[in-house]
Amino acid sequence: MILLTGATGTIGREVLRLLPPGLPARIMARAPERVVRGHPEVRVVRGDFGDQDSLLRAARGVRTAFLVTSRIGDDDLRFLDAAREAGVRRVVKLSAAGVLDPLAGDAITRWQRRNEELWQHSGLEWTLLRPRAFMSNALAWAPMVRERGVVRALYGRSGHACVDPRDVAAVAVLALTEQGHAGRRYTLTGPAAVSAAQQTAHLGEALGRRLRFEEMDAEEACAALRRRYPREVADALMEKAERLRAGGKEEVGAAVPALLGRPAGSFRTWARDHADAFGPAPAKEARPRCAPGPGGS
Repeated sequence: MILLTGATGTIGREVLRLLPPGLPARIMARAPERVVRGHPEVRVVRGDFGDQDSLLRAARGVRTAFLVTSRIGDDDLRFLDAAREAGVRRVVKLSAAGVLDPLAGDAITRWQRRNEELWQHSGLEWTLLRPRAFMSNALAWAPMVRERGVVRALYGRSGHACVDPRDVAAVAVLALTEQGHAGRRYTLTGPAAVSAAQQTAHLGEALGRRLRFEEMDAEEACAALRRRYPREVADALMEKAERLRAGGKEEVGAAVPALLGRPAGSFRTWARDHADAFGPAPAKEARPRCAPGPGGS
């Protein structure tokens, strides 16, 4: 039995979609009604990282778990306690590439490093997935693209080896269903470092219209983040942006093509596949989570 957490999020939805038919799986979700149900073998249970009893119920009978946590705190520790009691043997943990940067000392990265250390000393089998920021973060630009034909971002000329969430999910499914991944740490990137200005051009190409890129200034970006997030999180995201400006997120890794046997997905392909999200009159606005998780590294 495999347990999936984060199944309503960017990566978890894709993992659920890619699970092989016939594989028994359990989904833990705070809101089970939001889970897009897959194969008949998949069951959904209500659970919350703040409710230890629900964690234990979700983990009973599980051999392998996919763990996604997104708020600074002790959710990983609570899940580990439940996993040990329930007899879980292996955890595939979604982390972030930023943990590798010796200059990264923001609150989010410190929390991610603590979580990695927790699992590496847990006594369970573990696999760490360390993606760069998700290409799907560009969905946050959809309203301004739709209404004004503009993308506005901070440090928009700096390259970022962002990764297609579908590639991250495909690697996660391998780690969950195959042997040989215990004790491994996989840094997951796209095939090239692409700036926000270049992403804007690719989006315009996919949409068949000319888009304009506008550079945000740091004060404006910081104020916008503080309106949306707690100050600690907003400040951490600004620190991450400074590392982007300094070129700290340009390096392209080899793990995705090595593991999947094909090239990593490009932003141009991602933009083409998701062009409808930037087009007119969507049924529902796409608003990705930008919580203090791996998507921002």
